This record gives sequence, structure tokens and C-alpha cells, in this order.
Amino acid sequence: MNPVHVLTLLAVTALWAVGARAGTCESLATLSTPQVRIDPMAVPAGRFTAPDASAALARVPAFCRVLLRLRPTGDSDIGSEVWLPANWNGKLLMLGNGGWGGAINYYAEMAEALRRGYVVGATDDGNRERGARFIMGHPQKFIDFAYRAEHDTTLQAKALIKALYARTASRSYWKGCSGGGREGLIQAYRYPDAFDGIIAGDPANVRRNAWALWLAKQALTDPSAYIPPSKYAMLHTAVLAACDAGDGLKDGLIEDPESCRVDFAALQCRGKDAPDCLTAAQVRTAQTMLTPATTPRGKVLFPRVEPGTELLWGRLIRGPEPVDLFVDQFRYVVYQNPRWDWRSFDLERDAARADAVDRDVDEMDPHLAAFARHGGKLILYHGWTDQQVAPGSTVEFFEAVRAASPDPQHTGDWVRLFMAPGMAHCGGGEGPDTFDSLSALENWVEHGQAPDRMLAAHRSGDRVDRTRPLCPYPQIARYNGAGSIDDAANFTCAAAH
Repeated sequence: MNPVHVLTLLAVTALWAVGARAGTCESLATLSTPQVRIDPMAVPAGRFTAPDASAALARVPAFCRVLLRLRPTGDSDIGSEVWLPANWNGKLLMLGNGGWGGAINYYAEMAEALRRGYVVGATDDGNRERGARFIMGHPQKFIDFAYRAEHDTTLQAKALIKALYARTASRSYWKGCSGGGREGLIQAYRYPDAFDGIIAGDPANVRRNAWALWLAKQALTDPSAYIPPSKYAMLHTAVLAACDAGDGLKDGLIEDPESCRVDFAALQCRGKDAPDCLTAAQVRTAQTMLTPATTPRGKVLFPRVEPGTELLWGRLIRGPEPVDLFVDQFRYVVYQNPRWDWRSFDLERDAARADAVDRDVDEMDPHLAAFARHGGKLILYHGWTDQQVAPGSTVEFFEAVRAASPDPQHTGDWVRLFMAPGMAHCGGGEGPDTFDSLSALENWVEHGQAPDRMLAAHRSGDRVDRTRPLCPYPQIARYNGAGSIDDAANFTCAAAH
């Protein structure tokens, strides 16, 4: 090793022992047990290349990188990482995973948390594969994936903090989007004292898999009903023409898509199929996309994709097969049959079977009163143009939390929902999609300042070309009537209607 690197590592190691009874990075290995293997290594400040071979992460401060292998049951094999900075801010941040897990894919977010002084942890959810095959025949792995991997990693992170710094974290936070949003809400319900604050974005309620297959079956079974991606722009233009100005400002964004109704029949071809029109079967598919998943008896099982998502419909109906992410729940969890055919899917029957399997393991429960009593704060957010999880599902969950609260009139004291116009699944899209939810949570938990708006930015390349306030639902951002429509300062949060 380069002598300079040796001296740097020695200096980093010395930083851990500044407090009374504080440990060193290397000494954390002694905490290993038959159920928990701990492999620590001191990392000097500078560039750190992520293990997934992504680009080197610049400006990483000195930290103790701990690799964990957790085996809470005989069938468990959970991989996790906890990064502990030499200059600690006294707080812990846990990051959620996405999809079916399979790796720790959030090294850039971990590095950013590290730069803010956080101890930061993440887990692969007990899975080293792509997809959900690992669950088939392994009920304990399903539990690991749903909530145990996240909870046990959090406990280990807190134990490592105590051993290294000789004190406990002053605050513990969770931050996740998609699957990580769902994980955070499950943690809030099952372990209400574990976190002081939780950020749950675009939470991927497992019911969405039945909804996604319902849409795919409608759109892909009959070739004549298939809408080619080349027609998405035409559909989007028609939707904006119908709904963009509904919030009082024509700006390419739909602030209140819940009030938007579109009739695609106006786009039906008068003759043969053509690039600038829809066949009758394609009209039915387009209408289905903006329709809730409903049983023959009229029970709504899942909300609709919202108007404004048309450019992104390929995630759900591009074909020729549905995305494995959605199929895997039925293939490996519900029916335990790798050859299960999605064409046999029946919404009412299969959604009920999925609910029976998921209900006590991987379903979000809105009864979060214990988390509120602990003093926990919850920030929910969702992109209105989410192409993967219907945004209305988070609105439904938020309303269910309020209904289940012992004091529904004051749930705003501990839970708030922010909907992001034009933002796709966890980011991207035509609307402002970058915002600092962690600072908003810190101010709420640590200073009692409930967020009444969050500043969101949209970038084209490296340039910010639009900012907007994200408002607590059901408020929306309304233009004040003067100044640039691309400047958040010219908007006020107000009632939608």
C-alpha cells in the first residue's frame, strides 16, 4: 500500500477513539455472532468506487464501512452495509430498497448522507437475485424482504453506533421511494419507536401488481388493442389540451389531475389505422388506462393511472409481455409456479389470493397511531405522473391514516402528503422532481417546523429551468398572476377547488 494511504488510514482509525470508551473501526468485528457477521474497514476521505462498478463517488469523507451478513433464521441470508463517518452529526439515516431488492443500489444516496454527517445504512432485503424467485418455497425470506431485513439492519446500525462512538443516535430517520416507501410505512406500523421521522415516496403498495397485470391483459392480449409507443405523444397532447388549463395556468403540467376527465373517442380514426389516430380497440385501451381497476360488481381494487402519464405508458403496456416486476408476485409468491401464465389472470380472483398472502407480511397498514404517539413525523410524497404505481393509492393511504387516527383533525401535526405534478415514478418526467425532503423532515422533527411547502426543481442537463412549490395535499400550487411561471416564488399553495 502507498505509504501516504497507510498514514491516512491510521489517522482515520484514530478518529474513532476520541470519546470515552469509543471503539475503533476495526474493533467492530468483535461484535460478530453466529447470526451476524461484521466486516469493518476504514476508508480515507477522497474518491470511493461503489461495489456495483458505478462511477467513483467523489468527495466522500473518511468513514468506517461495515459489511453485514445477517441470518436471523436458518433460511435467511441478508446483506447490508452501514457507513459511519469520522465526523458524525449524531444522527442515523436508513435507506429503503426498490423492486424485489437483490442488491444495495443506493451508494450515491449513501455518499450524500455521509457528506451530511449521517451514519447511513441500507440492505439488499435478503435477496441476491433479480426478481422474486428467491421467495418461492421460502416463507422466511418473504418476511426478511418485507420487514425483517430492514428492521434488523436498523438494530445493527444502532449497535454499531453505540460501539464506535460510545453514545446513541440523537435522531433516527428512514428515507425510501417505491419499494423503499412501502418498507418505511411497514416499519412505522410494526416498529413505531424505531424512527423519529420517515420519508415514504411513491410507496409501491403490493396491490399495484394485480392492477398492473389487469392493465397489461387488457392491452396486450388482443393485438388490435395494442397502442404503439409512437402514439403516446399524440395521446399526451390531447390530455394536456383537455386538462392543462384546469388549474388556471397553461404550463404543460396538470396540478390537479384528479379532476381531469378525458374522452379518447375524439381520437378514433375515421378510416384505417394511422399514426395520428386510434383504432376503436386502441380507444378502449386508452380509456382503460385512465380507469380504476374495478371488479364486475363495481368494487374498486386500485386507482387509475392519472392523466399526464401518457408518455410513460410503455412501463405498463409496451409488451409483448408484462414487466417481470409485476408478474413475479403471482409467479413466485401467490402461486409458487414459475410457469404461471399471466394470460390466465383474473382480477377479482387473483387480487383476493394475493391479498390473502400479503396481508400479514407485506401490506401497508394505515393504523399508525403508535408511531404518532412516539412523536414520529411522516412525509409522504408521490409523483402525479407516476407510471408504475397509481398516485391515487397514496392519496387513499393518506386518507386511511387520517381516518384511523384517534384525532383525525390534527393528523397534519404528524403526517403530510405532497403530490408532485409532472413527476414520474420517484423522479423524472416533465415536472419539477428534485426536492430536499430530508431537510424538511429534520426541521419538523428537530425544530417543530411542519413543512407547509417544499421547493422542487426541474433540470435540463445541469441547468435548473423551473422551480415550483410542492404543497400539502389537497392544496395545489396556484400562480399569483405575475412574474415567471418557472419561478416558485410566484406561486402560492391554495385549495384545489
